[in-house]
Amino acid sequence: MFPEYDVIVVGGGHAGCEAAWAAATMGSRVLLVTMNMATIGQMSCNPAMGGVAKGQIVREIDALGGMSGIVSDRSMIQFRMLNASKGPAMWSPRTQNDRVAFAQQWRLTLESNPNIDFWQDMAREILVKDRRIVGVRTSLGLEISAKAVILTNGTFLNGKIHIGEKNFGGGRTAEKAATGLTEQLVSLGFESGRMKTGTPPRVDGRSLDYSRMEEQPGDENPRKFSFSNATEPLRKQKSCFITYTSTAVHEELRKGFDKSPMFQGRIQGLGPRYCPSIEDKICRFAERERHQIFVEPEGWDTIEVYVNGFSTSLPEDVQYEALRKVPGFENVRMFRPGYAIEYDYFPPHQLKLTLETQLIDNLYFAGQINGTTGYEEAACQGLMAGINAHNRINEKEPFILKRSEAYIGVLIDDLVNKGTNEPYRMFTSRAEYRILLRQDNADLRLTPAGHRLGLASDERMERVVDKQADIQRLRKALEAFKVSPDDVNEPLTRLNTATVREKVPALNLLKRPHIGVKELRTLHPELERLIDQYDPEVQEQVEIGLKYETYIEREQKLAEKIGSLENFRISPDFDYTRIHALSAEGREKLMRIRPETLGQASRISGVSPSDISVLTIYLGR
Repeated sequence: MFPEYDVIVVGGGHAGCEAAWAAATMGSRVLLVTMNMATIGQMSCNPAMGGVAKGQIVREIDALGGMSGIVSDRSMIQFRMLNASKGPAMWSPRTQNDRVAFAQQWRLTLESNPNIDFWQDMAREILVKDRRIVGVRTSLGLEISAKAVILTNGTFLNGKIHIGEKNFGGGRTAEKAATGLTEQLVSLGFESGRMKTGTPPRVDGRSLDYSRMEEQPGDENPRKFSFSNATEPLRKQKSCFITYTSTAVHEELRKGFDKSPMFQGRIQGLGPRYCPSIEDKICRFAERERHQIFVEPEGWDTIEVYVNGFSTSLPEDVQYEALRKVPGFENVRMFRPGYAIEYDYFPPHQLKLTLETQLIDNLYFAGQINGTTGYEEAACQGLMAGINAHNRINEKEPFILKRSEAYIGVLIDDLVNKGTNEPYRMFTSRAEYRILLRQDNADLRLTPAGHRLGLASDERMERVVDKQADIQRLRKALEAFKVSPDDVNEPLTRLNTATVREKVPALNLLKRPHIGVKELRTLHPELERLIDQYDPEVQEQVEIGLKYETYIEREQKLAEKIGSLENFRISPDFDYTRIHALSAEGREKLMRIRPETLGQASRISGVSPSDISVLTIYLGR
């Protein structure tokens, strides 16, 4: 009934979609096994993509040739650049999306790829022979052969939903949990754990009084995620709104604490630290009288609204009564209550940096199965697992991004070397090279690699080459264009910056804090004509590159210095017990994680600098 596939992807969420797309685009024959084809690419929680650090990840996925950016652009109803008042290393794009259109776009995208087949069923077991994956067995008893398997099970592995004192099996509301896989993987030697996440109530937008809330429109000049010309910025946008809880809301919520599954110990898994439930916020931040609530529309043509910031697992009646005390929600009608969900995950120290498991060859884990939270974190893992599964079965070099190359590299390096016992979320503060890893230069950083892999198209690569050439041309043109005091001193005074005494290159003026490309254009009519010949993205790159030149060079030198440790390769069967000078904890962690290089070893939690010194001497010999 089935041919032997190159890659089987289990799960049709964000990680599964990117994994299937990547492997298939690179030439593998892929089967996507999902429990419900109607929910491929589903936004299980909030209808949005990107945000702080997450937006950088989406742009990196796009630059490599993944599809999350394009799918987001085609389904967005609002665009905002977060942290625009800060430096460019902090700028983070975010889209509000039409939930239905997002999933529809993902399915159409996958169906357009001739190398992808689909099968609606539950993968109950993996098939293993001599510690190597050979396929999967489904709940229908079908055995499907494959050279590699990628598990992207999300919150479905033994998922349990909690609402007040009620709990029942499920991987998402109205969808059953996946069973069998955890037990089998544990029997094969894998270590598993339990995590939880939650979601807020969905409400009827017609029942809300938006006049009592603060409007949050999109950017005046909206941009987009994808660097390609496959999408366009929005011409019209839909507003979100902001309101707040109050002491009255908190008191109403406290009435249900005696029935809370979190406070009564019925939930064992650890929840996300940076996206806590409303009841968790009330307890952890008892001194605060209010918490922000984002009122987010679910799409262009729906009345359903997502109440961001009100995630809860309290009883339905408590949720409802508390919502009614939120300004603008006095007459609210609830479509469905919020809930918490517990699920199995596998601590990611059991993985290689390619996301292949250490115990079973050609078996890959991606997404929430690795202990992460968020669409974007899942999608980038799926992309990397898809790339590496294809490369592995075709005897090609593994594709590993360094911490100095991408936020994706930071995320995977953190997971494998530091592990996580709570849902991992990406932040800009996790990246020590964030001036290098900006959202604006993701295409320049990563598209050449995506093109070499066969994932980013020739057209994508040509655009990057042209962009790089234009950046150099504009910079040289501004350096050659001299402005005289008579031409620019009056506008410089208006801009509250120092005047000039002699002719100076326009490029020198752009280095000043008060002058960006926008202001530079106003200094001289010829300058305006010169700059306007170039795309706004090119103008932005010239400005950022010039203003942050010293900082960029400093980070590049630091990355090169630390990167030299990556040249010290460590054999996978290296015997650490022979080195008695290693600390007991260092030896234990090194034996468990089996780092591939000295650089990776230096980033393992519990491996001290003195351990690295000892290893360096030993490897040097």
